[in-house]
Amino acid sequence: MTCKHPAGLAVAFVALALAMPVAAAQTPGATPEMAHHRGQPYLARIGDRVISARDYETELNGAAKQKFYHGQPPEAEVLALQRDVALRMVDRILLLDEAQRRGIKPDGKAIQATLDGYDARYQDSERWQRERERLIPGLKKRLEEESLLTTLEQNTRRIPNLKDAAIRAYYDKHPEKFTEPEKIHLGMILLQVLPSSASNVWAAAEEEAGRLAKRLQGGADFAELARLHSADESSAKGGDLGYLHRGIVPEALQGSLDSLQPGQVSAPLRVLQGVALFRMIDRVAPVHHPYAAVRERARSLLERERSEQAWTDYRAGLRAKAKLEVNAQRYPALADLGKRAP
Repeated sequence: MTCKHPAGLAVAFVALALAMPVAAAQTPGATPEMAHHRGQPYLARIGDRVISARDYETELNGAAKQKFYHGQPPEAEVLALQRDVALRMVDRILLLDEAQRRGIKPDGKAIQATLDGYDARYQDSERWQRERERLIPGLKKRLEEESLLTTLEQNTRRIPNLKDAAIRAYYDKHPEKFTEPEKIHLGMILLQVLPSSASNVWAAAEEEAGRLAKRLQGGADFAELARLHSADESSAKGGDLGYLHRGIVPEALQGSLDSLQPGQVSAPLRVLQGVALFRMIDRVAPVHHPYAAVRERARSLLERERSEQAWTDYRAGLRAKAKLEVNAQRYPALADLGKRAP
């Protein structure tokens, strides 16, 4: 959970509230109702507070629509989203409690400036003018909560100055983060075939590519053949694709190119756009940058990693100490909520 900018959340709230019927307007993602009637479906009880099943499932449905649109996601991704939304709602209550316990105060000047900004933004909206007095208290409360959460997160993420020994140790432990991958300089002749084409069309393209390969073996100029036969836009440059880092070339294709030495041409290969011949023009070996050249990058990466870990551990610690009861009967996949780090 990373607190988003309060103003951005409030814009969403105002836009949503203005679009909703008066009776239905409410703050999205607001702290759940404190009152609880025995027998009412719920996600979790946190002390004397309750996250109702209705609030949780409303939040979850909104998140699912935003993340998956109308697709059918894998079950594992659905379960991950269910957990993420539940953690976010539980954490919000615990973090607001902790901010108040620490005596953190909302930034009143920034909040007022934001409210003034909404008055300016919606000054021509009849709905805003009509509903403003009803909307402002909820909007102000939301902004105050986001201000508290933002300050608490910033304080928690603050990492003391890192010593050079720690930065150097991080650099030594993660050589892959400071190594520029191999680069290959490729030329390509593409005989275009639509993916939906019949097998005989693909076979004909492969035969044509084979004939071009034989001409190349006989000494024909690759760049000239690319200009004459290639359907790729690189044909204007003799098929030159420039230097490509490892990882940019599709993995299935990379394996066929790994054995090529500079000057060699591949066998005809099927690619998404058709059948291609590739010429290896040059290879540049991976470069592991010396510590002195990347020290600031190493410091930044280590600081970010420790900041993320501090924030994750802090929230997990609050859940572990909280009087937290999850409705495992209704949500069995969330039974361990709060018992381990997310």
